[in-house]
Amino acid sequence: MNSALSAARGVLLQLAAPQTMAAVAAIVIATLVALVVARILRDRRARDAAADLPLPQHWLDHALEAAVIVAPILAALATLLCAHLVLAALGMPTALLDGAVQIVAVLALLRLGVFILGLLLGPGSWVRSHGRRITLVLWAVTTVAMLGWLDVIEAVLNRVSLIPGRFSLWAVLKGLVVVTAFVIVASLIARVFERHILRLDQLAVSTRVGISKFTSFLLVSLGVLLGINAAGVDITTLNVLTGAIGLGLGFGLQAVASNFVSGFVLLMDKSIKPGDVISFTTHDGASTGNFGWVQELRGRYVVVRDRDGVDTLVPNQNLITSPFINWSYSDQRVRLKLPVLVSYEDDPEIALQLLLQSAENHPRILRDPPPVSRLISFEDNGMRLEIRFWIADPVNGVNNVRSDVNRAIWRIFRAHGITIPVPQQDTRVLEARARRVLTGLAAHGPAAGSDRAAD
Repeated sequence: MNSALSAARGVLLQLAAPQTMAAVAAIVIATLVALVVARILRDRRARDAAADLPLPQHWLDHALEAAVIVAPILAALATLLCAHLVLAALGMPTALLDGAVQIVAVLALLRLGVFILGLLLGPGSWVRSHGRRITLVLWAVTTVAMLGWLDVIEAVLNRVSLIPGRFSLWAVLKGLVVVTAFVIVASLIARVFERHILRLDQLAVSTRVGISKFTSFLLVSLGVLLGINAAGVDITTLNVLTGAIGLGLGFGLQAVASNFVSGFVLLMDKSIKPGDVISFTTHDGASTGNFGWVQELRGRYVVVRDRDGVDTLVPNQNLITSPFINWSYSDQRVRLKLPVLVSYEDDPEIALQLLLQSAENHPRILRDPPPVSRLISFEDNGMRLEIRFWIADPVNGVNNVRSDVNRAIWRIFRAHGITIPVPQQDTRVLEARARRVLTGLAAHGPAAGSDRAAD
C-alpha cells in the first residue's frame, strides 16, 4: 500500500514539474493552433465549394490540395519545434517534447500517405472518402508502437482465445490487418491494370471493367487467404470445405464458367471485336443474309445487332465451338455473286456484256478488282450466268447492293430484249390414246356411260 502511494506521489510530482508543465502547455498550444488553422481552411473550402470551382485535375492542383490537408498538422509541428527551441534555450529537459514532435511528424506523414493512396485509387474509393478515419486509426496504432505499449497489448490479447488451441484475438486482429493491406494493394494493382485496359479501344467499356473486376477479385481472394494464414489457421485444414464448395459450383455453374472462360479466349485471340460483321449461317461467303454487327463483348455473351435493330445475345461458348463467318477479320472487302438465267434463244455474249453494264455505275462497287460476268452452266430452263463484284463496306449492308444490281439487270435486259425464262410444264394429249378411250365408251353403251358418270 505504501509503495503504491509512493509511486502515485512520484507521478504527481513529475507531472507538476516545471519542464512537464511547459511541455504540456506547448502541446495544448500546438493543438489549438492546429484547430484554428483547420477551421480557417475549412471555411475557405466551403466558400470554394459554394463558388463551384473546378475540381483539381493537374498534379499541381493535387499538390496544393495535399498541402492544405496537411497544413494544420504542420502548424502544430512548427509550434512544437518552437517550444522545443525555447525550452532548450532555458536549459530545461525536452524529452517529452521530442516524443510529441515525433508523434506529430508521423501523423503528418500518415495523412499525406493516405491522401496519395486515395488519389491512386480514384475519387470514388473508400480510402478517399474515409481518409481522416483511416489516418487516425493508423496513427493510434503507430503511437502505441512508438510508446512501447504494443508488446503489452499483444500479450493481453493473446490470452483471449476465441477457439482454444486454435487462434487468439490478437491473431484475428493481425489477420484483419493483413487482409486489409492486401485488399488495398489489390485495388492499386487492379486500378493500374484497368488504366491499361481502358486504352484498348477495340474492347467495350463493360468488358474492360469486367476484366479489372475479375483481376481485383482474384487479388482480394489471395489477400483473404494470406490473412487467414497470418491469423494462425492452417489453410490445408480448409481443403475439404473448399473441395465441397468447388464441386458444387462446378456442377451448378459449368455453363457460366464455360462462357466466362470463352469470353477471355475471345479477348485474347482477337477473333472478333466490336464493329466486326459476322454471320452464323453455314452458307458460303457473302451470299448469306443472316449477319450482324458486334456491339459489345461481355463476360458471358456477345451482343450482335442485325439490320432490324434487334440485339442478339450470343453465348461466348457458341463462338468458340461453332464456326462463324467474320467478314471483317482481315479485310473489309467481300465479293458478291448474283446468278441469273437467260433463254437459249438469246445470245449469251450480249447478256454477259449487259451484266457488266448493270454493275458499272453503282457507287459502292469497287473498280479494282473490276466486276466480271461468267457463263456458269446450261440448266434445264436456260443458261445460268453470274455477275461477280466486290464491295469494301459490308457494314453498310449487303442485300441493298444486291437489290440495286438486280433491278439494274431487270431494266437493262428488258431494254435489250433478253428473256429471263421461268420453269414451264407442257401437257400433251396423245391422239391415238384419246381415240381408244372414245371407242371403249361407245361399245359399252349409254348406260355404262351414265354409270361411269354417276361414279
